[in-house]
Amino acid sequence: MGVSTSVPEKGVAVVTVDSPPVNALTVRDWYDLATAVRTAGARSEVRCVVLTAAGRGFNAGVDIKEMQRTAGHEALIGANRGCFEAFAAVYECEVPVVAAVHGFCLGGGIGLVGNADAIVAAEDATFGLPELDRGALGAATHLARLVPQHLMRTLYYTSRTVTAAELHRHGSVWQVVPREQLTQAALELAREIAAKDGRLLRLAKAALNGIDPVDVRRSYRYEQGFTFEANLAGIADRHRDAFLSGSTATEEQR
Repeated sequence: MGVSTSVPEKGVAVVTVDSPPVNALTVRDWYDLATAVRTAGARSEVRCVVLTAAGRGFNAGVDIKEMQRTAGHEALIGANRGCFEAFAAVYECEVPVVAAVHGFCLGGGIGLVGNADAIVAAEDATFGLPELDRGALGAATHLARLVPQHLMRTLYYTSRTVTAAELHRHGSVWQVVPREQLTQAALELAREIAAKDGRLLRLAKAALNGIDPVDVRRSYRYEQGFTFEANLAGIADRHRDAFLSGSTATEEQR
């Protein structure tokens, strides 16, 4: 369990997250994931990294239980910094990253796939940001890389999810396949990418990042500031506690 790396074939490294029961990651998990992706991409023989997960879904975001059982703001700061590092590791990985997504991809999962170079998804995959329901803000930067601006805002405000098929229609998901074919499909795409010249791939990754219209690191960091504001105002704790208890927090009218 945790984060592991394998090299199933020449030129392709697979980073797998396995944090039962739902891949809601602790602070340490986020940092371990960042290290694994950066390390895999730095290996000279690796030309493509596949990011995948075991279990019921790809990613359920941060471990809210860890945050609520930790006194003070240490876990909140750790989770925010850990997410920042993991998202950046995917974006800055020296070689292309293919995200293989199944089941739920929520919260921090959007940060990972939004920063990936390509996404292959199972038919059962759903994507969304339930941040407002969890007393947080963030990863709109990455959702905006998956869907058009107005759809992003509607999804963000409502905490609704979209399916892999819908994202495929928007062009952000490369391929949608039956669940049992997900690993094979992701490896096939990674294999095609890895067949290219490794030095050129690294140059291409740097070049494409350099022409991005949005600085994803700065944009996400800006969003995180509002998460801290929600915590200082006491809003975040109320929503996180309600989520863990299965109830719904009542929003104060202003």
